[in-house]
Amino acid sequence: MSTGHKPTVLIVGAGLGGLMLGTLLEKSNVPYAIFERAAAVKPLGAGMSVGPTLLPLFEQLGIYEEFLSIGKYLTHTPNFKESLEPYPPIDHSPVEEFAGYGQYIVARPKLYELILRQVPAHKVHFGHRVLNISEKEDKVTVHLANNSTFEGDIIVGADGAYSAVRQRMYEQLRVKGALPKSDQEELPFSCTCLVGQTKVLDPEEYPIVKEPLCQFRSVFGDEKPFTVSRLDLKAAMEQRFRNSENSEWGDIPAQTMCNETRSFPVLFGQGKNTLGHIYDLTPKEQMSKVMLEEKVFKTWHSGRVVLLGDGAVTAMHDALAFANLLYAMPATTSQEVTKIFEVYQKERYPAVMESFKNSQQMSMIADKSIAGSIFFYLIHNMPFWLWRLVLAKTVRFRPQAGFLSSVEVKGTIAPVPSPSEQKARAVFEKQ
Repeated sequence: MSTGHKPTVLIVGAGLGGLMLGTLLEKSNVPYAIFERAAAVKPLGAGMSVGPTLLPLFEQLGIYEEFLSIGKYLTHTPNFKESLEPYPPIDHSPVEEFAGYGQYIVARPKLYELILRQVPAHKVHFGHRVLNISEKEDKVTVHLANNSTFEGDIIVGADGAYSAVRQRMYEQLRVKGALPKSDQEELPFSCTCLVGQTKVLDPEEYPIVKEPLCQFRSVFGDEKPFTVSRLDLKAAMEQRFRNSENSEWGDIPAQTMCNETRSFPVLFGQGKNTLGHIYDLTPKEQMSKVMLEEKVFKTWHSGRVVLLGDGAVTAMHDALAFANLLYAMPATTSQEVTKIFEVYQKERYPAVMESFKNSQQMSMIADKSIAGSIFFYLIHNMPFWLWRLVLAKTVRFRPQAGFLSSVEVKGTIAPVPSPSEQKARAVFEKQ
């Protein structure tokens, strides 16, 4: 199934990570196909932050200007108490000085549509659920629910936290006694979120949408954690996995959560300052109750099967590192496959752990622990010179595709070297 020394890659999951990998393989002429269990991807999700860690790659891919047209520039994040008394705003403006790119908030469905358009439609197979994976000698096969099979050199599991690929791979390793105990434990739930998008708002009726800068406001409740028991979370998660039409977000009724939180205050304008007012402007089919889990697995690959991380930015960075390594891969032998899997995990694991720890720190604020209160206070009250050091650390990682013409390194802080990018660049410059 190989074309020259380039492997045929079967990608399971058409989330942001899987689509980004497909986009990069398309640019590097590596043969691939993407399989997504959902018949169609619903336009679910809320806003997400995208900045210098991805924008150099977007510029390489020729989608930077279009991204700017769907994103909104962010310089500060104003936070408020439940009484709507403001905390000192968090200033992100030094980011552009440090990295040459700003920080933007973009609707996740809009970003998804942008990345999806970079992949030829015939290479994304919607409604194709993977039932099993088999491996024999120098090939690997996905077996689908419609009784069809596809054969390739490498399978990439890009199908989220409850990845079917990971579950199949882990089951095989468990039988062999080769799966670490920590990877056999259930995913821990961190929180439950309600996400969605309102209909398009009239700027005259809602002047906030006319503001040139993103108004990414957060209101922290005093005594309103809106918690759900662990048993309820597990049951909901099982329902999501069984019934999901969208493998990334699920399809759990959100109305109960809406009813519980309708009176929560927000800053929206025109006297409509509760979440209930926002809910009333949001089509029900574009709202979803999402269970967030946080865990870093130790086992990322086995044989000819490898995993991408869950999440948006992290998954796209995984895709970039892996695409660089595939491009530089000299042969499709089992030894070479194992080698690039090991190099991929070695490069990405520290970055994933850093992202995981940052996420844990932010979650401390929501759970109102003593440590979270201290962390929250420090963020809003630390000296600006110290905050600049914190921001400088967040923009160090700005990788590019080594097999595409590089874009100029901008900003006052040089990016840290990416080993996978360097490998791909060395091959690219020889050709």
